[in-house]
Amino acid sequence: MTKAILNQADIPRKWYNLASDLPIPPLPYLGPDGQPVTPEMMAAIFPMSLIEQEMTAQAEIDIPEEVLAILAKWRPSPLHRAVALEKALGTPAKIFYKNESVSPAGSHKPNTAVAQAYYNKKAGIKRLTTETGAGQWGSALAFACSQMGIECKVFMVRISFDQKPYRKVMMQTWGAECVPSPSMETKLGRKILAEMPDTPGSLAIAISEAVEQAVTDEKGETRYALGSVLNHVMLHQTVIGLETKKQLKMFGIDNPDIVIGCAGGGSNFAGLAFPFMRDKINGADIEIIPVEPASCPSLTKGKFLYDIGDMSGMTPLMAMFSLGHTFIPAPIHAGGLRYHGMSPLVSQTVVEGLASPLSLDQLECYKAAMLFAQTEGLIVAPETSHAVAAAVREALKAKEEGKEKNIVFNLSGHGLMDLKGYQSYMAGELTSHVLQDKEVEGLLADVKGFPEAEIRRSGRWN
Repeated sequence: MTKAILNQADIPRKWYNLASDLPIPPLPYLGPDGQPVTPEMMAAIFPMSLIEQEMTAQAEIDIPEEVLAILAKWRPSPLHRAVALEKALGTPAKIFYKNESVSPAGSHKPNTAVAQAYYNKKAGIKRLTTETGAGQWGSALAFACSQMGIECKVFMVRISFDQKPYRKVMMQTWGAECVPSPSMETKLGRKILAEMPDTPGSLAIAISEAVEQAVTDEKGETRYALGSVLNHVMLHQTVIGLETKKQLKMFGIDNPDIVIGCAGGGSNFAGLAFPFMRDKINGADIEIIPVEPASCPSLTKGKFLYDIGDMSGMTPLMAMFSLGHTFIPAPIHAGGLRYHGMSPLVSQTVVEGLASPLSLDQLECYKAAMLFAQTEGLIVAPETSHAVAAAVREALKAKEEGKEKNIVFNLSGHGLMDLKGYQSYMAGELTSHVLQDKEVEGLLADVKGFPEAEIRRSGRWN
């Protein structure tokens, strides 16, 4: 058997909340005064239903029937065994990949986009604003809003807007408006362009622009939607791992040895990994690896501290691994991983020792993606190539050790809209870029005035 396909009835009916099982919960979000954020303080950005999900410690949350009906357009997604890749590597390991590229937008992002659009629609919201890096999230929210009959506006990081023009066309096809960020449409955008007219942009800037437009709507009909980082986004993505657990059992595997996902803000990694994290907390021997770019290594070189999620300070202070909110990443093609911080929940799993982060250079990632395309046939997104490269590393390590291991990774999106990156790689135009420690020290100077984030761990895994 090389592919496990579940029935539609097997779509998870509940989302899983890792916060309920962590030995020590993440630190609370803080306001500008250093005091914990209240639900009312977030109501200008999110509907109360999502705020409740953001702050709950409840283990499971029911998925609304209206959301399930749309998810069923592509879920359950298949779990494949990469037999051809295993053969090419000569490894005794078995490699499995959860194929989230089968969604209408071509990635895992609609899992939360549909849920967020639903809850906003139910709250009477008529328009959503958001940011997007590579365009995966913007495309997903555009799709979701079209399904729910609400408007969508996307601020797309300028370098990706230029590199990936057809992402904009996808958003427009679903009825959304897409503008490059920084833009002249917001106070912050105009300020940034005046200071840095040639800036490639960043997710922090795009987030600020989207939030600014939401909170300045005098009619109160606009809210903001975030594609990663926050707890409710991690929650919605757990359908990935919950399905994967059922599918691995079809291969006769109770628990894999290694679970891998690329990590920018944390959503697709969390979606696959969190249900397995629950097993690890309860005693299972599983290595869990979030993989990030060497040019934007928040988990491996950033510091665990309180930082804001955007450029202008409209978001709460969050305890997370960060490179500093003023960080402008190198213009690598993995635009979805070019974020200065990391999900507070994912960050706490690293603090706790439940997850072991890894950073990889884009040249190694593209090399692995080329091998994957030439063996398994799928052209993966530049973001996903990081997970592929990590899986290749682990499979070769198993070969060296002579061990049979079960490796599963999340194929978070296809790369059919990202062929320019492949073209540049094959032409030898891509370069290696590794963020240096001295650069990180300078970047973190901007958060010195923020409250200190206490590192709290149980000591069970480190």
